[in-house]
Amino acid sequence: MATNILMPALSPTMTEGTLARWLTKEGEQVRAGDVLAEIETDKATMEVEAVDEGVLSKILVPDGTAGVKVNEPIGLLLEEGEQDAAPKPAPAARKAESAPKPQAAPAPQAAAQPAPTLPAPNGHAGERVFASPLARRMAKQAGIDLSGLRGSGPNGRIVRADGDAAPKPGAAGARRVEAEAGGRETDAVQAAPVVQKADAAKPTAPAPAAPKPAAPITAPHTLVPNSNMRRVIARRLAESKQLVPHFYITMDVELDALLKLRSDLNARSAKDGPAAFKLSVNDLVIKAAAVALRRVPNVNASYTDEAIVLYSDVDISVAVSVPDGLITPIIRKADQKGLAAISAEMKDLAARARIGKLKPEEFQGGGFSISNLGMYGVREFSAIINPPQGAILAVGAGEQRPVVKGGQLAVATVMSCTLSVDHRVIDGALGAEWMSAFKAIVEDPLSLML
Repeated sequence: MATNILMPALSPTMTEGTLARWLTKEGEQVRAGDVLAEIETDKATMEVEAVDEGVLSKILVPDGTAGVKVNEPIGLLLEEGEQDAAPKPAPAARKAESAPKPQAAPAPQAAAQPAPTLPAPNGHAGERVFASPLARRMAKQAGIDLSGLRGSGPNGRIVRADGDAAPKPGAAGARRVEAEAGGRETDAVQAAPVVQKADAAKPTAPAPAAPKPAAPITAPHTLVPNSNMRRVIARRLAESKQLVPHFYITMDVELDALLKLRSDLNARSAKDGPAAFKLSVNDLVIKAAAVALRRVPNVNASYTDEAIVLYSDVDISVAVSVPDGLITPIIRKADQKGLAAISAEMKDLAARARIGKLKPEEFQGGGFSISNLGMYGVREFSAIINPPQGAILAVGAGEQRPVVKGGQLAVATVMSCTLSVDHRVIDGALGAEWMSAFKAIVEDPLSLML
């Protein structure tokens, strides 16, 4: 039986994607596990594998098509040995009636319209009904009896337009609309199967039109279409600021001891030749945040209406800038990894993030986020929480500032860090406790080696 290859949901937030390119051509044999196509999601470009065997009979969505909805058919797979043949022509007795020759019409009347001549009904009881596969599927979903319809296609074949024009049974139509409405929310958050039987596929609604600007733009300008990633970033961060009660805690943290440790470790590693590593300040900040989360575990949490979720593992999401926006690859169990391991893993994740090659499990999840703009010279900023996480740390640039030590004026390398907190799960005192733990670790970085 023919099966539809559907646009899969490759992430919990995915509702549509771009079919970047097909890696299998029409007519080629497909086996389970073969890569069919590359799909660009809101986060990355991922390969879609076949789950059934057969022949790729038809590509329904060509390369480069954007805005393809989740669960929309993108190709047709036939079972091995099945023929993709069009229905045979109807017998001569069942051919469509030819339209009568036009005759002179009486004077036109305002209310009268000439009735179009229609082909004969497509079939009678017990006879085969000639209809396109799409017309059959839509008629089955709508509860329409095809035997009573007149086909407008070649040789009286019923096509989609005939089914659309046919009266819909009220109860069946209502049940179908109700079922589709009930399933739409589930489709948006659950991973869809790549292949689904053709008889079970549902037609997808057309994409809503983009909202027009509130006022006309009169100045010279260029319109840059929003990518899938940009639309998802806009929606999720707008929801975060509207629904999550943010509050912010800022502390100045001295970096001189941490910078000395970094310099010493890099100098020692340089002697190892090919096995050498080069630590960044961000690598040490990740490790310090992870250790602080282990010491103050209630910050490693999320809010739900039923309960506070306390995470067992310290999984830290790190914001990485990519051409279309940003993505947050995750350092799993960061508190249990050494600095060299964190550095190597972060470099690999960031490199693959920028070319869209991260796997879903490498950027989905995480219990805490870090956003570092220090490399751009930003002194201080406040980051927006990444739901459902409860907090995100914004890291500014390290710079030399005057400080007072023992009653004497001195100069130290200082960075300003701001913790954005979801007040529903983390109270002010708890957030301040975590910041104090983080500051103590950074200013005494030898504790990271324990």
